[in-house]
Amino acid sequence: MARIFAYIPHKEGAAEDVAYEYITAAAKIDPNAQVTAIVTGHGDALDKAAGEMTAYFKEVIKIGGEELAYPNAEVIRKALVNILPADAVFMGPHNTFGMDLAPGLSVKLDSPSVSDVVDIEGMDGSTLKVVREVLGGQFSTHVTCDAANGAVITIRPGAFEPAESGSAGGEVVDKSGDAGDLTAKRRFLEVLEAEIGEVDITKSDVLVSVGRGIEEEENIEIAQELAEAMGAVVSCSRPIVDAHWLEKSRQVGTSGQTVKPKVYMAMGISGSFQHMGGIKGKPFIVAVNKNPKAPIFQVADVGIVEDILEFMPELAEKVKEL
Repeated sequence: MARIFAYIPHKEGAAEDVAYEYITAAAKIDPNAQVTAIVTGHGDALDKAAGEMTAYFKEVIKIGGEELAYPNAEVIRKALVNILPADAVFMGPHNTFGMDLAPGLSVKLDSPSVSDVVDIEGMDGSTLKVVREVLGGQFSTHVTCDAANGAVITIRPGAFEPAESGSAGGEVVDKSGDAGDLTAKRRFLEVLEAEIGEVDITKSDVLVSVGRGIEEEENIEIAQELAEAMGAVVSCSRPIVDAHWLEKSRQVGTSGQTVKPKVYMAMGISGSFQHMGGIKGKPFIVAVNKNPKAPIFQVADVGIVEDILEFMPELAEKVKEL
């Protein structure tokens, strides 16, 4: 039976969505596995996050210290090496922190590492079988690794269904004293919050988001007309910001804003994991794209293969009629 450990990212004590997705991912590795949550931090935020996780995990390890107030991968890697058993299957989030943490951790543990996992086919003996995407999600690769000495994998946020509710009645185990030396060569300076523009897309329940399929800056107006008809706000993917067609504050993604709308209209957006990483919660996703193989269709509730420049004006008129 696999021993699975899940690193819980949190902000000021509030666990990120991927924390609840680990439960589904772990069950795919081994439905009978013992899954332990690991929470790091300092002070009240650490206690709040650890306490929340006891509803979902039977065991919650907390590691506290002033050095852990900010999730510095160099420091946390040192702590994990001293905490994790030799055969641990470790799951972390596939974000900037997880990509910083995982490679070095796998070296220290002498375990294989697989990044950006979007599905898990299970564990056959000591062989772990997972699925990851390449070339912007155009292809899926089935990866096997020998997990006899454990494994380090990063889970793409949003790839697995989150646990709806928890009643695990878990216990918090404080292993701060076992973390060892937490000195580091780099140190946290400050958090620079994303600039909020004239419109705060993080507060909108409905977003009309445009990508490369908008083709020209002048066509942004078409999206704006649809958004106005729906009582929505226009947002975008990174290429639109790079082209200076919309301001940075309207960008959704890991390098932009994190949003949690009720409805997300993805217009001409391919659906890369960098973009989808900025969408939290469980919004109703409507995707319109000319490419029937666009990765966005894998997560969309409604997928429409169509030219957005023809689709958006017609939809706007229908909405106005209603």
